[in-house]
Amino acid sequence: MEKREFHILLVDDDPKYADIIKHQLRAFQNKVFSVLWVSNPAEVLPLLKSDKVIDLILMDYFLPGTTGIEIIKDIYNEKIRIPIILLTSNRDFRIAIEAMKYGVEDYILKEDAANTMLPRSIINIIERVELAKQVEKAEKDEMISRKRVEAIQELIVTMCHEFNNPLAAIKISTDILMRQKLTERQKQILERLNQDINLLEKQIVKLRDYNAGK
Repeated sequence: MEKREFHILLVDDDPKYADIIKHQLRAFQNKVFSVLWVSNPAEVLPLLKSDKVIDLILMDYFLPGTTGIEIIKDIYNEKIRIPIILLTSNRDFRIAIEAMKYGVEDYILKEDAANTMLPRSIINIIERVELAKQVEKAEKDEMISRKRVEAIQELIVTMCHEFNNPLAAIKISTDILMRQKLTERQKQILERLNQDINLLEKQIVKLRDYNAGK
């Protein structure tokens, strides 16, 4: 069975650290990681808006002329929903709290990221996000199906109501005509009409009962 390939975007201006992360991910035996490294923060948004497949972003906090948080805000404001792990050497967890406001999935110290925990963290986050999307889609599909059923039920109620009134009027008119002096042929026609009306009424009752869950 072919292993799934995880496409990772690494945003970090330190080439040595980028090499460490690449090596760490490629050395992981259970999964295949494809790492795209970007050192210029200005390249991030255009890349994410392209058709490039990205499963997760590893975002450094300290970047040239800006911070990872600012780039994350831009990503969030563009409504690009790709899971992000924020990497930083800063132990100020207020940064983590700020990052979480903009959809960051995890906050990892850079020294911890350069070990065996990173690949597993990436896999767990991607799988968790994908599962959440599947659940959301299932709930949305269920809601759409429920709305369709409700629309059909409302249509049935309307149809039953619209058929009942004319049928009742036709039946009354038929009963009145049956009391008149008629030829044998006319009687046969009215009797057949009455039978058809009764059959149609029964079908409407069945449809109404089915719609009511009886």
